[in-house]
Amino acid sequence: MKKSTLGFLTLSAVSLSSMAQTSEPVIMNINDKAVYKSEFENVYKKNSGKEVNKEQKSVKEYVDLFSTFKMKVFEAEANGLDTNSAFKTELNGYRKQLAAPYLTDKNVNEALLNEAYERMKTEIKAAHILLRLSEDALPKDTIEAYTRLIIIRDALMGKNPTAAKLTEYENLLKKSSLGLSKTSTKNDSTNFKAKLESVKNIASTIISGADKFADAAKKTSEDPSAQENGGDLGYFTSLQMVYPFENAAFKTNVGDISMPVRTRFGYHIIKVADKRPSQGEILTAHIMVKFPKDAGEKEKANLKTKIDEIYTKLKAGDKFEDLARQFSDDKPSAEKGGQLQWFGSSRMPIEFEKAAFALKANGDYSEPFTTNYGWHIVKRIDRKGLASFDEMKGDLKQRIGKDSRTQAGRTSLIAKVKKDNAFKENLIAKNEFLKVIDSTAYQGKWEAKKADKLGNKELFNLGAKKFTQNDFAKYIETHQTARPKMDNNMFLQQSYKEFVDESVINFEDANLESKYSDFKNLLKEYRDGILLFDLTDQKVWSKAVKDTAGLKAYYEKNKNNYLWEERAEVTTYKCADEKIAKEVRALLKKNKSEKEIVDAINKTSQLNLASESITYLKGENKDVDANWKQGVSATDIKDAKDNKVTVLVVNKVLPKTPKTIAEAKGMITADYQNYLEKEWLAYLKNKYVVKVNEDVLNTIK
Repeated sequence: MKKSTLGFLTLSAVSLSSMAQTSEPVIMNINDKAVYKSEFENVYKKNSGKEVNKEQKSVKEYVDLFSTFKMKVFEAEANGLDTNSAFKTELNGYRKQLAAPYLTDKNVNEALLNEAYERMKTEIKAAHILLRLSEDALPKDTIEAYTRLIIIRDALMGKNPTAAKLTEYENLLKKSSLGLSKTSTKNDSTNFKAKLESVKNIASTIISGADKFADAAKKTSEDPSAQENGGDLGYFTSLQMVYPFENAAFKTNVGDISMPVRTRFGYHIIKVADKRPSQGEILTAHIMVKFPKDAGEKEKANLKTKIDEIYTKLKAGDKFEDLARQFSDDKPSAEKGGQLQWFGSSRMPIEFEKAAFALKANGDYSEPFTTNYGWHIVKRIDRKGLASFDEMKGDLKQRIGKDSRTQAGRTSLIAKVKKDNAFKENLIAKNEFLKVIDSTAYQGKWEAKKADKLGNKELFNLGAKKFTQNDFAKYIETHQTARPKMDNNMFLQQSYKEFVDESVINFEDANLESKYSDFKNLLKEYRDGILLFDLTDQKVWSKAVKDTAGLKAYYEKNKNNYLWEERAEVTTYKCADEKIAKEVRALLKKNKSEKEIVDAINKTSQLNLASESITYLKGENKDVDANWKQGVSATDIKDAKDNKVTVLVVNKVLPKTPKTIAEAKGMITADYQNYLEKEWLAYLKNKYVVKVNEDVLNTIK
């Protein structure tokens, strides 16, 4: 990051009072401020290694670099830069990024990486039945979906639901232990029973069906594609399905049907048809004859004839790449000889995947085949197996970070922090919130003051830190959003869990500096990097750009450092032939201007003559170098490529002269910045007195 790598900015030195370690040995004092050994030692070891410098610097050589850096940091603080809101916002942003890896269980995350990689060695062919359910569905709707899916599963396994079983499921709605007593109504029960009867009727047809699962999927699944594919998902592997679904599939044996599994889409049951070793990935090219929309039978027959003709040419020896460029309707790949990107299972239409992976050797190509998109001929270019864990680790981390399984590390950390800090909660105080939760909570208008009458009892604690009813009320007020009305108890349970989890994470976050020295040091590095960037920008970089008067004064004192070398002002007349060149020379003898010459020569044709005036330094144009004196070139210059003739005129040879500020602004500004920095460093060294404790310095190895 640009603000942590400026020159010496890999130094991790900070003087946050909350981080001060007064019991440590003092390695130096800068004016009245102590600098501790650990701070210097961390910096020295970080910056003297082979990865940072080709030649290690000695400890004593490092003292000057370090003390200069500290002077700049102290000066930034003296100027109040560490109190600016922009600085605080930027530092908080960096801190949030740095804290993220510490706010999850690294062991769990490492286990997830290994699990994902190990699972990638296997591909699963499965089908599913889905009953859709929103993530915040009411308990009664959750039970209803789960129960219907259990009945379907029982039927697929040859079990016809009995009346007693249906009654058992219906009674679930009436159990207050599930938190439904306030929301379950007679109408709910009637509707639920009707749905169960409907599922029962479907179940009886499933039992007698030939392909039971596909038939059941078409009749009951709420996945729109089930009507065409009978719930078949083809082959897939890790990180290609949502994590709960993946887990269930990998834990289900071939031929078995899983118990209902909940994902963000709803409830699924999964039938595993096959498990095979990973096919790896394949690199292919293809020639495609596309099916137009609403193509008739005659048009489809013509397309079949076209692909067969291409195939005949291929067998006769024509190059696949040439045929793809000439005939393929997949234009993006056609330009590359038909080449596609690497792909593995479930990335292409199943017919295409089967044809590609069936090819035995590089260079082999298939017979024509169809997908929903058209006719294809596919050629194998290369094939590779699963990459090693080390090769895939970075990509796996990124993909897992975007996947729901990443919550497992957070959940594990929350449990650990609770245990380490003797988490204890008062459930009675929590349940008192049922008295004050009303419909405004679903409108996003609930106010924390409604909980004032509860008495602000303690809800839970983490170590010595207490969290009260008032804290929870403020959390609800600041985190509420408009939502469909739900059971008040369900709202309370969800909100309370979110409040506890966030409080635990924030508690851990607040203690990162004291728990992890590497985090503390890295945050110091970012803090001082921002301060030093802002101060240097203020004193040097921006000042050099904005201080036009200072820049001009610096230029006037040093203008002879910015000289043009000897230059020639040249006009070239590019003539259509030698006859035109003679006419140009004649007009030059009459002292005609460039414009007059061009106008006169181009009266008959605008293609007769083109002119150009340029100032050249020596070495920039060999023809000018050969005629480096004022006047018209002695001979014409002939261009062998286009047979044109050039008459060259050196209008003036300019001696060495200072460049203007505009002509050398970049160099002048850079030099002015260096000048300002030297002046600034001289000021700092005069202002700050450094006293090194040699005894402590000598203990650093």
